[in-house]
Amino acid sequence: MDSETPPGRDRAVDALRALAIGGVVLGHWLVTAIVYDSGTLRTTSPLRHLAGLAPASWLFQTLAVFFLVGGYAAARSRSAKASATSSSARARAGAAAYRRWLGARLARLFRPVVAVVLVWSAAAVAMLAAGAEAESVRGLVKLVVSPMWFLLVFAVLTVATPLVSRLHPLWPLAVVASVDAVRYGLPQLDGGPAWLGWVNVVAGWLVPYSLGAAWAEGRLRSRTAGWVLLLGGTAGAAGLVAWAGYPAAMVGVPGAAISNLDPPTLAAVAFGLAQCGAALLLLGPLRRVLRRPVAWAAVALVNLYAMTIFLWHQTAMIMVMALGLLAGRRLPGLHTVPDGPGWVVARLGWLPVFGLALVVCWTAFHRYERRPARIRRAPSKQDLISYETVSNKSMSGNMGS
Repeated sequence: MDSETPPGRDRAVDALRALAIGGVVLGHWLVTAIVYDSGTLRTTSPLRHLAGLAPASWLFQTLAVFFLVGGYAAARSRSAKASATSSSARARAGAAAYRRWLGARLARLFRPVVAVVLVWSAAAVAMLAAGAEAESVRGLVKLVVSPMWFLLVFAVLTVATPLVSRLHPLWPLAVVASVDAVRYGLPQLDGGPAWLGWVNVVAGWLVPYSLGAAWAEGRLRSRTAGWVLLLGGTAGAAGLVAWAGYPAAMVGVPGAAISNLDPPTLAAVAFGLAQCGAALLLLGPLRRVLRRPVAWAAVALVNLYAMTIFLWHQTAMIMVMALGLLAGRRLPGLHTVPDGPGWVVARLGWLPVFGLALVVCWTAFHRYERRPARIRRAPSKQDLISYETVSNKSMSGNMGS
């Protein structure tokens, strides 16, 4: 992998994506509890019982970094496509090129989803037929499906990439602030209409995505920009939590009156700005570390199969929970209520087991993420040489697409 990676590739960008995916996976494994009681399964969160764990959400809620890198990669990809042809050709074929570019990116985004939907549709039918309670089945399916909301948002932003590249990040930030002002700051409107919050689902994640597009165009190259985002975002998020009543947890907590993530609030967006600033400041150290072939191979593999890891990590946790039921008793950190430090210690012990289960899922389903190229006729020697060259370039290019 190290030898086949183009010399000009910015490996730090791939590292940021790998860190973002890893943060999401570990975050879900740490703040999701499946409680088994009297034959019924229900989901809850340790953040509901242990408010002191809120800082954990600051480390593992890394979606802003994912959208930052996504905006960067999409804008760079579009720019490369546009610069590959003359201006007159771009004028004639711009729409067609955009459709091909968009179709390829969306296909790679949603192709692995089909396998998850088919497997869990069959699993749900089988569980219900075996006599499982509908509420338990619904809870398990929701655990698997609910993280996919971000794919729809990411798809919408990908479609709008040509427009986003010309959008200043302050505009969507102003929209988020305005929506929160109506929802939480105008008591005469009784909190504002509930549907208004869904505007922030797009506007909130558009902030880091547009920052990524600006980064791709060279507008965030200085370390000063990184420090401004880090310090400004940190101060904004801390002030909103301390004095404006926003919750400290940057993820949703069952039963909480306000969720910072569902939909995104101004506090979550400010926190995302801080994460984006930290990501930009980490570029230099990451580039130095990733000169080592072993470190780069690990990052490259995560990027090659990022969607498989994301889509199946909750299934891996559920697999371990289901197998644990064979023990005939509730296992700490796996089936018990997350209401004390003992649960946290036990859950940390289960993380390697979740990781092994995820490897099993990856082995079974990673092929659905990488569509194999086809040669329609018997290949000649020249075909094989050309195919190998294209495949190697495609593999190294796909690591960050």
